[in-house]
Amino acid sequence: MRSPCATRAFRAARDVLLEHRDDLETAQEKFTWPQIPRFNWALDWFDVIARDNDRTALRLIGTVTDHATSYRQLAQRSDQVANWLTGHGVARGDRILIALHNLLPLWEVMIAAIKISAILVPTYPTASPAELKDRVERAGVSHVVTSAKLAPKFAGISDHLTGICTDGPVPDGWLDYFASYKAPREPFEPVHHTGADDPLFCYFTSGTTSRPKMVIHTHTSYPVGHLSGMYWNGVRPGDRHLNMAAPGWAKHAWSSFFVPFNAEATAVAFSHPGSEPHRILRALQQHDITSFCAPPTVWRSMVAHGLGNPPAHLTSATSAGEPLDTCLVDAVRDSWGLTLRNGYGQTETTCQIGIPPGREGRPGSMGWPMPGYRAAVLNTATGNPVREDEPGELCLDLSEMSAGVMAGYHDDGKRTARAFAGGIYHTGDIVTRGADGALYYSGRDDDMFKSFDHRISPLELETAALTHPAVAAAAVVPVPDPIGMFIPKAHIVLAPGWAATKATARQILTHVSRELPDEKMIRAVEFTTELPLTASGKIQRNALRNGHHENTGETWSLD
Repeated sequence: MRSPCATRAFRAARDVLLEHRDDLETAQEKFTWPQIPRFNWALDWFDVIARDNDRTALRLIGTVTDHATSYRQLAQRSDQVANWLTGHGVARGDRILIALHNLLPLWEVMIAAIKISAILVPTYPTASPAELKDRVERAGVSHVVTSAKLAPKFAGISDHLTGICTDGPVPDGWLDYFASYKAPREPFEPVHHTGADDPLFCYFTSGTTSRPKMVIHTHTSYPVGHLSGMYWNGVRPGDRHLNMAAPGWAKHAWSSFFVPFNAEATAVAFSHPGSEPHRILRALQQHDITSFCAPPTVWRSMVAHGLGNPPAHLTSATSAGEPLDTCLVDAVRDSWGLTLRNGYGQTETTCQIGIPPGREGRPGSMGWPMPGYRAAVLNTATGNPVREDEPGELCLDLSEMSAGVMAGYHDDGKRTARAFAGGIYHTGDIVTRGADGALYYSGRDDDMFKSFDHRISPLELETAALTHPAVAAAAVVPVPDPIGMFIPKAHIVLAPGWAATKATARQILTHVSRELPDEKMIRAVEFTTELPLTASGKIQRNALRNGHHENTGETWSLD
């Protein structure tokens, strides 16, 4: 059930971007998204470029040893894993939750699942049992792939799950992934064609409520849509692309999966989390990295450590996930002679806006719309285009096909309708457009913020704090941090009988640390007698962020 026509159309569209890599205007003019009614990226693209191809597809940098696998090997293993999974009941349309660090089974299972036309539910390995329960139930998960260390988090969540454990000791009742090496090795052959609009991913992303949104992407919107990210990163065939992103987040699919493989490059990743700046800098040199992408948090830590000599083969340096500090751009240029280029997108989209190779952005610039994207800046009240340098909502014109935009929010028709109201996609981000056509980020139209490259929902953290008996009311706001850009700080009204002391603050922070993963921890507490509220009873977080509210004046943290 392969489609040679789809392969040719995908390759032709990709090659336009490669040909005009350093000429954005020409790429915007000549590029159109391929019109493919049937498309299975793993069968119609990855298997095709992997045929008789012994170039390295994936290199995992370990703490002691590294591991490399070729395109041919990865394609063959994904066939074997697909045959093994179907033999254990995994079928087209089944939801597979995958919670793994950057280990080889992560890539094998993702490619195999695409071949089967199953739906992947990527989840970060630090997710709490409560978060996993929420994902399993709301996404309708049938199968889970995780490690022995993480398997206990799924205890008691659901009896109907097929648990697959990638290492030992394998828990009772779970399948041993190692057994997949004994499965049939012949190429996997699906029973049905894969429609280009069939669902492929269900991503959970933080929202303004305590329950994250579920974003649905298709066999077009991510595999094809990530051609825009390939263009922004500037990745070419034969490149070695290192991306700093944890599995489970959309950016991992962006730059550790589709971007390098669409370009026929090598994907490089650290197999264990928490890579220190010196390890990253050493890897850039030792592994001849040509393209490197990391969030500003990582760039800040590297600059603080000292960038040192320019990596010999590095030609492309990019950053995404939060606004890029001008001082980081200056530091990379001064030390390495490279332009650190900004990029912007969402879990709901691929790379929409960016500074591509060959372009210099002004300080604070997000860049320009990527080929295939038509951006509009609209007045949030009237929906009309705003004037130059006037803030408005960044929206995407969908009058022509835009492959990189989600299908919608799972089981949330009202939210989906709002996102696509008026036949356009509303990002919810406020920007301005400069005289050169570049866009400049102003902020969110809600209370979300980024901390250490993780998007934080204040309500989610407030809900966790309220489970401690000392907390009567709580409001979480961002406060500046030299490395993470912002950290979550809680303004707390104490319940009767509790004193505003360091001991109380430590109790609350310790409690919350058990309720949430590390990246969502409240980092500081400030006590107050009351929270600023609107007439309708909503918390005025702006008043807290701007310091327009009385409090004890003392901030406590676990440090």
